[in-house]
Amino acid sequence: MSFKFEWNEFADQPHNVAPRSERMKFHLRHAGGYLRLFGSSLRVAVPALRRYRRYRQALYTLPVEITKAFGLACSPAAERNGDVYRLLQESGARRTLVRVPSWERDRLDVYQKFIEALRGRGFDCLTALLQNRDDVAAPSAWRLFLEDVFSRFTGSGQVFEIGHAWNRTKWGVWDFREYLRLVRPAAELAVKYGVKIAGPAVIDFEFHLYPPVLRAVSFEAVTSLLYVDRMGAPENAQAGWTTPKKAALLRAAVDVTPNRGRDLWITEINWPLEGMGRYSPAPGKPCVSEDRQADYLVRYYILCLASGFIRRIYWWQLAAPGYGLIDNRDPVWRKRPAFEAFRTLALELEGSVFTGKADHPRAEIYLFRRGSEVFAVGWTRQGAAAHVFPQAVSRIMDRDGRVLECSLEPVSFEESPRYVFFRSSEV
Repeated sequence: MSFKFEWNEFADQPHNVAPRSERMKFHLRHAGGYLRLFGSSLRVAVPALRRYRRYRQALYTLPVEITKAFGLACSPAAERNGDVYRLLQESGARRTLVRVPSWERDRLDVYQKFIEALRGRGFDCLTALLQNRDDVAAPSAWRLFLEDVFSRFTGSGQVFEIGHAWNRTKWGVWDFREYLRLVRPAAELAVKYGVKIAGPAVIDFEFHLYPPVLRAVSFEAVTSLLYVDRMGAPENAQAGWTTPKKAALLRAAVDVTPNRGRDLWITEINWPLEGMGRYSPAPGKPCVSEDRQADYLVRYYILCLASGFIRRIYWWQLAAPGYGLIDNRDPVWRKRPAFEAFRTLALELEGSVFTGKADHPRAEIYLFRRGSEVFAVGWTRQGAAAHVFPQAVSRIMDRDGRVLECSLEPVSFEESPRYVFFRSSEV
Protein backbone atom coordinates (compact mmCIF):
# COMPACT_ATOMS: atom_id res chain seq x y z
CA MET A 1 0.00 0.00 0.00
CA SER A 2 1.37 3.39 -0.97
CA PHE A 3 -0.37 6.70 -0.37
CA LYS A 4 1.07 10.14 -0.83
CA PHE A 5 2.24 11.68 2.43
CA GLU A 6 0.27 14.86 3.14
CA TRP A 7 1.17 17.27 5.92
CA ASN A 8 -1.55 19.17 7.76
CA GLU A 9 0.13 22.54 8.25
CA PHE A 10 -2.71 23.80 10.44
CA ALA A 11 -2.57 21.01 13.03
CA ASP A 12 1.15 20.15 12.65
CA GLN A 13 0.59 16.48 11.88
CA PRO A 14 0.07 14.24 8.84
CA HIS A 15 -3.30 13.74 7.23
CA ASN A 16 -4.49 10.16 7.49
CA VAL A 17 -4.91 9.69 3.73
CA ALA A 18 -5.25 5.90 3.70
CA PRO A 19 -8.87 4.66 3.80
CA ARG A 20 -9.73 2.54 6.82
CA SER A 21 -10.31 -0.55 4.65
CA GLU A 22 -6.84 -0.28 3.11
CA ARG A 23 -5.23 0.21 6.51
CA MET A 24 -6.90 -2.98 7.71
CA LYS A 25 -5.55 -4.94 4.73
CA PHE A 26 -2.05 -3.75 5.45
CA HIS A 27 -2.37 -4.62 9.13
CA LEU A 28 -3.35 -8.16 8.14
CA ARG A 29 -0.20 -8.44 6.05
CA HIS A 30 1.82 -7.53 9.13
CA ALA A 31 0.09 -10.08 11.35
CA GLY A 32 3.36 -11.96 11.85
CA GLY A 33 4.98 -8.90 13.37
CA TYR A 34 2.04 -8.33 15.67
CA LEU A 35 2.18 -11.94 16.86
CA ARG A 36 5.89 -11.58 17.55
CA LEU A 37 5.19 -8.39 19.46
CA PHE A 38 2.51 -10.14 21.51
CA GLY A 39 4.83 -13.00 22.39
CA SER A 40 7.66 -10.64 23.29
CA SER A 41 5.46 -8.58 25.57
CA LEU A 42 3.83 -11.64 27.12
CA ARG A 43 7.21 -12.95 28.30
CA VAL A 44 7.79 -9.89 30.47
CA ALA A 45 4.18 -9.29 31.52
CA VAL A 46 4.42 -11.05 34.89
CA PRO A 47 7.68 -9.42 36.09
CA ALA A 48 6.49 -6.05 34.80
CA LEU A 49 3.19 -6.31 36.66
CA ARG A 50 5.01 -7.34 39.83
CA ARG A 51 7.15 -4.24 39.57
CA TYR A 52 4.10 -2.14 38.81
CA ARG A 53 2.44 -3.33 42.00
CA ARG A 54 5.46 -2.29 44.08
CA TYR A 55 5.74 1.06 42.31
CA ARG A 56 2.06 1.78 42.75
CA GLN A 57 2.21 1.01 46.48
CA ALA A 58 5.05 3.53 46.86
CA LEU A 59 3.28 6.19 44.77
CA TYR A 60 3.48 9.67 46.35
CA THR A 61 5.08 8.30 49.53
CA LEU A 62 8.72 9.16 48.72
CA PRO A 63 10.40 12.56 48.30
CA VAL A 64 11.00 13.64 44.71
CA GLU A 65 13.40 16.35 43.57
CA ILE A 66 12.02 18.49 40.73
CA THR A 67 14.87 19.92 38.70
CA LYS A 68 14.69 21.31 35.16
CA ALA A 69 11.55 19.30 34.59
CA PHE A 70 9.60 21.92 32.63
CA GLY A 71 9.96 21.76 28.87
CA LEU A 72 8.27 23.56 26.00
CA ALA A 73 8.31 22.53 22.36
CA CYS A 74 8.79 25.35 19.88
CA SER A 75 9.20 25.84 16.15
CA PRO A 76 11.11 28.29 13.95
CA ALA A 77 8.94 31.32 13.20
CA ALA A 78 11.04 33.17 10.59
CA GLU A 79 10.91 36.91 11.36
CA ARG A 80 9.08 36.15 14.64
CA ASN A 81 11.91 34.05 16.12
CA GLY A 82 12.67 36.93 18.48
CA ASP A 83 9.18 36.61 19.94
CA VAL A 84 9.73 32.88 20.43
CA TYR A 85 12.98 33.45 22.33
CA ARG A 86 11.43 36.19 24.47
CA LEU A 87 8.36 34.17 25.38
CA LEU A 88 10.42 31.09 26.19
CA GLN A 89 12.53 33.15 28.59
CA GLU A 90 9.37 34.54 30.18
CA SER A 91 7.74 31.11 30.47
CA GLY A 92 10.27 29.81 32.99
CA ALA A 93 11.08 26.73 30.91
CA ARG A 94 14.75 25.86 30.64
CA ARG A 95 14.26 22.92 28.30
CA THR A 96 12.99 23.07 24.74
CA LEU A 97 12.11 20.54 22.06
CA VAL A 98 12.36 21.23 18.33
CA ARG A 99 10.92 18.93 15.67
CA VAL A 100 13.04 18.39 12.54
CA PRO A 101 11.12 16.54 9.77
CA SER A 102 13.08 14.26 7.46
CA TRP A 103 11.18 15.68 4.48
CA GLU A 104 12.56 19.16 5.22
CA ARG A 105 16.18 18.25 4.79
CA ASP A 106 16.63 21.25 2.51
CA ARG A 107 15.78 23.50 5.51
CA LEU A 108 18.29 22.07 7.95
CA ASP A 109 20.18 25.36 8.01
CA VAL A 110 17.01 27.04 9.35
CA TYR A 111 16.66 24.48 12.12
CA GLN A 112 20.38 24.57 12.88
CA LYS A 113 20.40 28.34 13.38
CA PHE A 114 17.24 28.19 15.46
CA ILE A 115 18.60 25.48 17.76
CA GLU A 116 21.96 27.22 18.08
CA ALA A 117 20.13 30.42 19.06
CA LEU A 118 18.17 28.54 21.72
CA ARG A 119 21.30 26.97 23.16
CA GLY A 120 23.08 30.31 23.05
CA ARG A 121 20.32 31.70 25.29
CA GLY A 122 20.87 28.97 27.85
CA PHE A 123 18.16 26.51 26.80
CA ASP A 124 18.73 22.79 26.74
CA CYS A 125 17.37 21.61 23.37
CA LEU A 126 16.05 18.13 22.57
CA THR A 127 15.79 17.58 18.80
CA ALA A 128 12.97 15.28 17.67
CA LEU A 129 13.51 13.67 14.25
CA LEU A 130 10.25 12.98 12.41
CA GLN A 131 9.78 10.19 9.86
CA ASN A 132 7.34 9.28 7.13
CA ARG A 133 6.78 6.20 4.95
CA ASP A 134 9.56 7.12 2.53
CA ASP A 135 12.10 6.73 5.33
CA VAL A 136 11.02 3.13 5.92
CA ALA A 137 10.96 2.34 2.19
CA ALA A 138 14.34 4.02 1.49
CA PRO A 139 16.61 3.36 4.49
CA SER A 140 19.67 4.79 2.70
CA ALA A 141 17.97 8.20 2.45
CA TRP A 142 17.01 8.04 6.15
CA ARG A 143 20.61 7.24 7.03
CA LEU A 144 21.85 10.22 5.02
CA PHE A 145 19.34 12.42 6.85
CA LEU A 146 20.65 11.17 10.21
CA GLU A 147 24.27 11.80 9.18
CA ASP A 148 23.42 15.28 8.01
CA VAL A 149 21.61 16.16 11.23
CA PHE A 150 24.13 14.58 13.60
CA SER A 151 27.06 16.23 11.87
CA ARG A 152 25.42 19.68 11.98
CA PHE A 153 23.91 19.62 15.46
CA THR A 154 26.84 18.30 17.48
CA GLY A 155 27.60 19.57 20.92
CA SER A 156 28.06 18.50 24.50
CA GLY A 157 25.05 16.55 25.70
CA GLN A 158 23.14 16.87 22.40
CA VAL A 159 20.21 14.44 22.44
CA PHE A 160 17.99 13.41 19.51
CA GLU A 161 14.63 11.72 19.86
CA ILE A 162 14.45 9.16 17.05
CA GLY A 163 11.08 8.84 15.37
CA HIS A 164 7.71 10.15 16.38
CA ALA A 165 4.36 8.53 17.20
CA TRP A 166 5.29 5.60 14.97
CA ASN A 167 2.50 3.48 16.43
CA ARG A 168 0.08 5.61 14.36
CA THR A 169 0.08 4.56 10.71
CA LYS A 170 -0.23 8.10 9.37
CA TRP A 171 3.39 8.57 10.49
CA GLY A 172 4.49 5.84 8.06
CA VAL A 173 5.51 2.92 10.31
CA TRP A 174 3.50 -0.28 10.42
CA ASP A 175 5.09 -2.33 13.20
CA PHE A 176 7.92 -2.25 15.73
CA ARG A 177 10.32 -4.02 13.38
CA GLU A 178 10.05 -1.11 10.95
CA TYR A 179 10.74 1.31 13.77
CA LEU A 180 13.87 -0.68 14.62
CA ARG A 181 15.01 -0.19 11.02
CA LEU A 182 14.92 3.55 11.71
CA VAL A 183 16.47 3.58 15.18
CA ARG A 184 19.31 1.07 14.73
CA PRO A 185 21.28 3.20 12.25
CA ALA A 186 20.67 6.18 14.56
CA ALA A 187 22.26 4.27 17.46
CA GLU A 188 25.26 3.39 15.29
CA LEU A 189 25.75 6.92 13.96
CA ALA A 190 25.28 8.47 17.40
CA VAL A 191 28.51 6.78 18.49
CA LYS A 192 30.29 8.05 15.38
CA TYR A 193 29.23 11.66 15.90
CA GLY A 194 29.35 11.75 19.69
CA VAL A 195 25.67 12.46 20.26
CA LYS A 196 22.96 10.66 22.25
CA ILE A 197 19.59 9.25 21.27
CA ALA A 198 16.25 9.00 23.07
CA GLY A 199 13.15 7.02 22.21
CA PRO A 200 10.99 5.20 21.32
CA ALA A 201 8.46 8.08 21.26
CA VAL A 202 5.37 5.88 21.45
CA ILE A 203 2.13 7.85 21.61
CA ASP A 204 -0.72 7.10 24.02
CA PHE A 205 -1.16 4.15 26.37
CA GLU A 206 0.50 1.33 24.38
CA PHE A 207 3.23 0.15 26.73
CA HIS A 208 3.40 -3.33 25.18
CA LEU A 209 5.52 -1.70 22.44
CA TYR A 210 8.35 -0.80 24.81
CA PRO A 211 9.91 -4.16 25.83
CA PRO A 212 10.80 -5.46 22.34
CA VAL A 213 12.27 -2.11 21.30
CA LEU A 214 14.13 -1.50 24.56
CA ARG A 215 15.71 -4.93 24.41
CA ALA A 216 17.13 -4.10 20.98
CA VAL A 217 18.32 -0.51 21.48
CA SER A 218 19.96 1.42 24.31
CA PHE A 219 18.63 4.95 24.80
CA GLU A 220 19.95 7.88 26.82
CA ALA A 221 16.36 8.37 28.01
CA VAL A 222 13.08 6.60 27.34
CA THR A 223 10.43 8.85 25.86
CA SER A 224 6.65 8.71 25.64
CA LEU A 225 3.95 10.92 24.17
CA LEU A 226 1.76 10.06 27.12
CA TYR A 227 -1.70 11.38 26.47
CA VAL A 228 -4.24 10.16 28.97
CA ASP A 229 -7.98 10.72 28.65
CA ARG A 230 -8.01 13.46 26.00
CA MET A 231 -11.76 13.72 26.45
CA GLY A 232 -11.42 14.85 30.04
CA ALA A 233 -9.32 15.59 33.09
CA PRO A 234 -5.84 14.14 33.67
CA GLU A 235 -7.21 12.30 36.72
CA ASN A 236 -9.67 10.39 34.57
CA ALA A 237 -9.21 6.65 34.16
CA GLN A 238 -8.86 4.95 30.79
CA ALA A 239 -10.04 1.36 31.24
CA GLY A 240 -9.18 1.80 34.92
CA TRP A 241 -5.77 3.38 34.31
CA THR A 242 -5.27 6.88 35.69
CA THR A 243 -2.28 9.10 34.90
CA PRO A 244 -0.32 8.02 38.03
CA LYS A 245 -1.05 4.35 37.30
CA LYS A 246 0.11 4.78 33.72
CA ALA A 247 3.32 6.45 34.89
CA ALA A 248 3.97 3.56 37.27
CA LEU A 249 3.26 0.96 34.58
CA LEU A 250 5.54 2.74 32.10
CA ARG A 251 8.33 2.71 34.69
CA ALA A 252 7.72 -1.00 35.27
CA ALA A 253 7.66 -1.80 31.54
CA VAL A 254 11.01 -0.05 31.07
CA ASP A 255 12.61 -1.63 34.14
CA VAL A 256 12.21 -5.20 32.85
CA THR A 257 14.46 -4.33 29.89
CA PRO A 258 18.18 -3.48 29.55
CA ASN A 259 17.12 0.20 29.68
CA ARG A 260 16.07 -0.17 33.32
CA GLY A 261 16.66 2.89 35.44
CA ARG A 262 16.86 5.29 32.49
CA ASP A 263 15.10 8.63 32.89
CA LEU A 264 11.55 8.81 31.54
CA TRP A 265 10.62 11.91 29.54
CA ILE A 266 7.17 12.84 28.27
CA THR A 267 7.95 14.62 25.03
CA GLU A 268 4.44 15.61 23.99
CA ILE A 269 1.23 16.47 25.83
CA ASN A 270 -1.54 19.01 25.24
CA TRP A 271 -5.27 19.47 25.30
CA PRO A 272 -6.77 20.79 22.03
CA LEU A 273 -8.97 23.87 22.27
CA GLU A 274 -12.61 24.40 21.46
CA GLY A 275 -13.63 26.37 18.38
CA MET A 276 -10.29 26.04 16.56
CA GLY A 277 -11.67 24.16 13.54
CA ARG A 278 -8.91 23.14 11.13
CA TYR A 279 -6.23 24.13 13.66
CA SER A 280 -7.27 21.40 16.10
CA PRO A 281 -5.19 18.19 16.13
CA ALA A 282 -8.15 16.28 17.59
CA PRO A 283 -11.43 18.05 16.86
CA GLY A 284 -14.65 17.27 18.67
CA LYS A 285 -14.99 15.76 22.14
CA PRO A 286 -11.32 16.07 23.21
CA CYS A 287 -11.44 19.87 22.87
CA VAL A 288 -11.63 22.00 26.02
CA SER A 289 -11.89 25.68 26.92
CA GLU A 290 -8.76 27.78 27.40
CA ASP A 291 -9.29 27.91 31.17
CA ARG A 292 -9.81 24.17 31.39
CA GLN A 293 -6.66 23.59 29.35
CA ALA A 294 -4.68 25.69 31.83
CA ASP A 295 -6.12 23.76 34.79
CA TYR A 296 -5.32 20.41 33.17
CA LEU A 297 -1.76 21.48 32.32
CA VAL A 298 -0.91 22.17 35.98
CA ARG A 299 -2.65 19.08 37.24
CA TYR A 300 -0.98 16.80 34.67
CA TYR A 301 2.52 18.10 35.40
CA ILE A 302 2.10 17.65 39.16
CA LEU A 303 0.53 14.20 38.88
CA CYS A 304 3.45 13.00 36.78
CA LEU A 305 6.39 14.80 38.38
CA ALA A 306 5.38 14.09 41.99
CA SER A 307 5.08 10.39 41.13
CA GLY A 308 8.86 10.23 40.84
CA PHE A 309 8.59 8.17 37.66
CA ILE A 310 8.72 11.05 35.15
CA ARG A 311 11.79 13.32 35.11
CA ARG A 312 10.68 15.97 32.62
CA ILE A 313 7.67 16.93 30.49
CA TYR A 314 7.48 18.94 27.26
CA TRP A 315 4.22 20.72 26.42
CA TRP A 316 3.42 20.72 22.70
CA GLN A 317 3.83 23.57 22.01
CA LEU A 318 4.62 27.24 22.83
CA ALA A 319 2.81 28.93 19.92
CA ALA A 320 0.02 27.27 17.94
CA PRO A 321 -3.59 28.27 17.26
CA GLY A 322 -5.19 24.91 18.12
CA TYR A 323 -3.45 24.01 21.37
CA GLY A 324 -0.45 26.27 22.11
CA LEU A 325 0.22 28.44 25.14
CA ILE A 326 0.27 31.34 22.68
CA ASP A 327 -2.32 32.07 19.97
CA ASN A 328 -0.13 33.21 17.08
CA ARG A 329 -2.76 33.83 14.39
CA ASP A 330 -2.74 37.63 14.67
CA PRO A 331 0.17 40.07 14.38
CA VAL A 332 0.03 40.58 18.16
CA TRP A 333 0.47 37.17 19.72
CA ARG A 334 -1.91 36.48 22.60
CA LYS A 335 -0.95 34.68 25.79
CA ARG A 336 -3.55 32.13 26.73
CA PRO A 337 -4.32 31.28 30.38
CA ALA A 338 -2.15 28.18 30.01
CA PHE A 339 0.91 30.38 29.46
CA GLU A 340 0.52 32.06 32.85
CA ALA A 341 -0.33 28.71 34.44
CA PHE A 342 2.85 27.14 33.02
CA ARG A 343 4.97 30.13 34.05
CA THR A 344 3.68 30.07 37.63
CA LEU A 345 4.10 26.30 37.90
CA ALA A 346 7.69 26.39 36.62
CA LEU A 347 8.57 29.35 38.85
CA GLU A 348 7.20 27.78 42.03
CA LEU A 349 8.17 24.11 41.55
CA GLU A 350 11.62 24.41 39.95
CA GLY A 351 14.20 23.35 42.52
CA SER A 352 11.58 22.10 44.97
CA VAL A 353 11.15 18.70 46.59
CA PHE A 354 7.81 16.94 46.68
CA THR A 355 7.35 15.70 50.24
CA GLY A 356 3.97 13.97 50.26
CA LYS A 357 0.21 14.32 49.91
CA ALA A 358 -2.28 15.72 52.40
CA ASP A 359 -5.08 13.36 53.28
CA HIS A 360 -8.39 14.61 51.94
CA PRO A 361 -11.43 12.69 50.61
CA ARG A 362 -12.23 15.11 47.77
CA ALA A 363 -9.18 17.25 47.05
CA GLU A 364 -5.79 16.48 45.54
CA ILE A 365 -3.24 18.30 47.75
CA TYR A 366 0.50 17.95 47.08
CA LEU A 367 3.14 19.27 49.50
CA PHE A 368 6.49 20.77 48.48
CA ARG A 369 9.57 22.24 50.12
CA ARG A 370 12.10 24.61 48.55
CA GLY A 371 14.80 25.68 50.94
CA SER A 372 13.02 26.97 54.03
CA GLU A 373 9.78 27.60 52.12
CA VAL A 374 6.96 25.08 52.39
CA PHE A 375 3.86 25.16 50.22
CA ALA A 376 1.05 23.06 48.81
CA VAL A 377 -0.68 22.87 45.44
CA GLY A 378 -4.23 21.59 45.46
CA TRP A 379 -7.42 21.23 43.45
CA THR A 380 -10.60 19.21 43.21
CA ARG A 381 -11.95 17.22 40.32
CA GLN A 382 -15.39 18.76 40.78
CA GLY A 383 -16.85 21.46 42.98
CA ALA A 384 -15.23 23.01 46.04
CA ALA A 385 -13.71 21.42 49.13
CA ALA A 386 -12.23 22.96 52.29
CA HIS A 387 -9.09 21.80 54.06
CA VAL A 388 -7.54 22.84 57.38
CA PHE A 389 -3.75 22.60 57.34
CA PRO A 390 -1.83 21.87 60.56
CA GLN A 391 0.19 25.03 60.04
CA ALA A 392 -0.68 28.70 59.69
CA VAL A 393 -1.22 29.86 56.10
CA SER A 394 0.57 33.04 55.01
CA ARG A 395 -0.87 33.53 51.52
CA ILE A 396 -2.74 31.83 48.72
CA MET A 397 -2.16 32.21 44.98
CA ASP A 398 -4.37 31.18 42.11
CA ARG A 399 -3.26 29.04 39.17
CA ASP A 400 -1.78 32.06 37.37
CA GLY A 401 0.22 33.50 40.27
CA ARG A 402 -2.24 36.14 41.50
CA VAL A 403 -2.51 36.53 45.28
CA LEU A 404 -6.08 35.85 46.41
CA GLU A 405 -7.98 37.88 48.93
CA CYS A 406 -9.77 35.21 50.89
CA SER A 407 -9.91 33.57 54.28
CA LEU A 408 -6.65 31.75 54.97
CA GLU A 409 -8.20 29.03 57.12
CA PRO A 410 -9.78 26.74 56.17
CA VAL A 411 -8.48 26.82 52.60
CA SER A 412 -11.04 26.30 49.88
CA PHE A 413 -9.91 24.32 46.82
CA GLU A 414 -11.66 24.25 43.45
CA GLU A 415 -11.02 22.67 40.04
CA SER A 416 -8.49 25.37 39.19
CA PRO A 417 -5.28 24.67 41.17
CA ARG A 418 -4.23 26.94 44.03
CA TYR A 419 -0.88 27.47 45.76
CA VAL A 420 -0.89 27.67 49.54
CA PHE A 421 2.18 29.00 51.38
CA PHE A 422 2.85 28.48 55.09
CA ARG A 423 4.37 30.73 57.74
CA SER A 424 7.06 28.36 58.98
CA SER A 425 9.30 25.67 57.56
CA GLU A 426 7.33 22.66 58.78
CA VAL A 427 4.02 21.15 57.80
